[in-house]
Amino acid sequence: MRNPSTSNRVTENGVRLGNLRAGRLASILAKELLDGQKVVVVRCEEIALSGGLVRQKMKYLRFLRKRMNTKPSHGPIHFRAPAKILWRTIRGRREGAAALARLKAYDGVPPPYDKMKRMVIPDAPKVLRLQAGHKYCLLGRLSSEVGWNHYDTIKELENKRKERAQVAYDRKKQLTRLRVKAEKTAEEKLGSQLDILAPVKF
Repeated sequence: MRNPSTSNRVTENGVRLGNLRAGRLASILAKELLDGQKVVVVRCEEIALSGGLVRQKMKYLRFLRKRMNTKPSHGPIHFRAPAKILWRTIRGRREGAAALARLKAYDGVPPPYDKMKRMVIPDAPKVLRLQAGHKYCLLGRLSSEVGWNHYDTIKELENKRKERAQVAYDRKKQLTRLRVKAEKTAEEKLGSQLDILAPVKF
């Protein structure tokens, strides 16, 4: 997730989530936060939970019934948004509770992180951590079933963001091709002069 050469520096790493296992993800993020890294997590709605949607929904509905009889506002607090569910999962791990101030979690990819380079966590993908054919569900879908009302809005905004990103990527490729072509033309015109400058690495 980070460059070993920069392990002593506090940096803000953007993590893109897509079909990553929730438990493994929470453990890795908790360790990174304890090491002093600042982590921004985006697209929390695409975190994968092992077990089918019906099973996970029944588990969450049982969790919703847990409350304090005399004053329910004292807790437990039942978050519905995927970003807050991930936050609570990391908080529940003893090693991650003290480092939560360095964590930011978002549903979708809000600005300015849509323009920043994002990374993935290679130790937590669903395809490596779940057996083939094992049932799973996405955290965003589960949240929409238990009271989160912004699932469709986030999907619509994500589609628009991906369209803008594709346009920007196509433009970047075109500019790269033009630059390579211009450099090749310059080398052909300035061949002898470039040979003179080569020893001094101009």
